[in-house]
Amino acid sequence: MELLPFWRNFSTAQRTPRILILVSLTLIILGLIPLYHPFYRYPANLVVDDSTKITSPLSYGTTTKYQKIIEQDDEDTCDVFIGEWVRNPDAPYYTNMTCWAIHEHQNCMKYGRPDIDFLKWRWKPKGCDLPIFNPYQFLDMMRNKSMAFIGDSVGRNQMQSLICLLSQVEYPIDISYDTDQNFKRWKYTTYNFTLAAYWSPFLVTVKESDPDGPSHTGLFNVFLDEPDPKWTTQIEQFNYLILNSAHWYTRCSIYYEKNQIIGCHYCGLPNITDLSINYGYQKALKTTLKAINSLENFKGVTFVRTIAPSHFEGGEWNKGGNCVRQGPFRSNETTLDGISLEFYRTQVEEFKVAAKEGNKKGKRFRLLDMTQAMLLRPDGHPSKYGHWPNANVVLYNDCVHWCLPGPIDTWSDFLLHMLKLEGRRALEESLQLK
Repeated sequence: MELLPFWRNFSTAQRTPRILILVSLTLIILGLIPLYHPFYRYPANLVVDDSTKITSPLSYGTTTKYQKIIEQDDEDTCDVFIGEWVRNPDAPYYTNMTCWAIHEHQNCMKYGRPDIDFLKWRWKPKGCDLPIFNPYQFLDMMRNKSMAFIGDSVGRNQMQSLICLLSQVEYPIDISYDTDQNFKRWKYTTYNFTLAAYWSPFLVTVKESDPDGPSHTGLFNVFLDEPDPKWTTQIEQFNYLILNSAHWYTRCSIYYEKNQIIGCHYCGLPNITDLSINYGYQKALKTTLKAINSLENFKGVTFVRTIAPSHFEGGEWNKGGNCVRQGPFRSNETTLDGISLEFYRTQVEEFKVAAKEGNKKGKRFRLLDMTQAMLLRPDGHPSKYGHWPNANVVLYNDCVHWCLPGPIDTWSDFLLHMLKLEGRRALEESLQLK
């Protein structure tokens, strides 16, 4: 084939046109790589085309580029906690092979869960949108800040989900004070962001009086008017608290106030009044929120995360109950009821009381209302896929915790949304003071 005059002369002079062309193209490509490398730090206000795809080395398949903060009027008026689950073919954003933070009992893929459709959903609020979690943006916002998760194993489940989502950017280093797995601290060194976990399933002071108890899940002395010092003495330094509880109040407990027994829940002991589950929980939550309001040096934001209902069907947790559904409910297909409804009402009621009191003291409380969204996800639990078959475990069919990856990853979508609104409030307040 005859070359154009320019390329004919160039070939004669250099005798290696193809090599030079390849070299030139290589240099151009190398110059462009830093702009598109997935670990190049995205600024928090990056404008991105959501229709464009990228492939991350820490996730399988394609994932949408992360969205910018969209300044819309409906952010303040739309209730993002009311909506439906819609398809999301781009999820999940990590796997059990790319994230070390997954607890064994929530590692559903490792233990053979055969379906993956439960991973392919996102939350769509009614009347607005909820952007997918942006780990780069989150870490930018958390630069030089700290966050603590306080509560039970579902709270730990949430924190591990967050660590897995952030693994697309960076893994934290362990800076825990000791080897106690119930009290952990991690640091994202690039961002000087500290993440901590405080195990306190009752939130108040508790002592196990019998490791077996009437239902073989222990018998606990719960001091309803005493905040748990294991976390209340440690949190004044934190910028954000994420508080959760409720599930452990279904266990057999003896309730104390002013160091005196006032009753119990299903303790089976003579001459002790049997009180409702919610009686103890409401007292304890009130004590907890009052304790935060009384901390003179705590200037952070407290997120009260509402209950994520369990989904046992066909029996109770220890009587053959299971969760085998493979897709979400629509909002008109189920309703919150029973003890989950009682817990939820208590959480909202006590949150309102604490927020009103906190407002007088400069304390900030926010409701991270995950109840409606998670009520619709009976398909997201480990069930029997949190252990090997025939394993000797207390909760054989786990319909309380959530698979990782799984629907619980959406909680970070909500959290980031609320942090953005918090940032806007802080900016508006600072402008008003000027």
